[in-house]
Amino acid sequence: MSQTKNNNKTLFISDLHIESARSPIMRSLLQLLEQRAQGADALYILGDLFEAWVGDDDINDAADIVATTLNDLSNQGTRIYMMHGNRDFLIGADFASRCGGVLLPDPAIVDCYGQTVLLLHGDSLCTRDTAYISYRKQVRESSWQQAFLARPLLERHMIAQQLRQRSMAENSHKASDIMDVTHQEVLNLLEIQKVNLMIHGHTHRPGIHTIRLQNPINDKTEAVRIVLGSWDQKAWVLEFSAEGYELKHFPHPAQSS
Repeated sequence: MSQTKNNNKTLFISDLHIESARSPIMRSLLQLLEQRAQGADALYILGDLFEAWVGDDDINDAADIVATTLNDLSNQGTRIYMMHGNRDFLIGADFASRCGGVLLPDPAIVDCYGQTVLLLHGDSLCTRDTAYISYRKQVRESSWQQAFLARPLLERHMIAQQLRQRSMAENSHKASDIMDVTHQEVLNLLEIQKVNLMIHGHTHRPGIHTIRLQNPINDKTEAVRIVLGSWDQKAWVLEFSAEGYELKHFPHPAQSS
């Protein structure tokens, strides 16, 4: 479906992996928030807004800029929703509040202009990567998170860096399809949640996929899975209105002199 000129719209983004306040990705985000998102009904950030997050008490320029700009957008009437990714799963209610936003569970079901939509980051769908799924289960436990957040800030940064390096090394030896979603897991979740439209990120493989269902859902034999893009090379945004949706991308703006 194509997006029309209707002013009422909702935006979906994920996988920005922000590391620096002065990066091209940050410039693209600010451009999105200050231009494309103006007047939007809602903005959903479906995980990995940041490359790493070691706690809401870690004050840094990038987090401050993001929080301030999102809060400004919220104050203008755009609802802000945030979801944990596999990199920033420790974002807490304090930071979400600074952004003027609300943390959503993963998965979450929302109504978008009369359509029931299933939202998730997407990493939970990659069930063939059994080592990652085991790690994910461990770090999402409240006891692990409480113990980690009780460590000194510098130690948390060191651990996060070690985990990122280990992840990169392990992923370099995995087949690419192992790190993509498991089709049967997608079907299972759609059936469990009884929805025909899913939006997620994580895989860095943007696209809109029509899925033939094994069993009809809501009297339909097909469902749609929309995958949001990573912002490493360009910015990606899904624009959604009552008339339709469109997955768009645009180049990062050049740095001003």
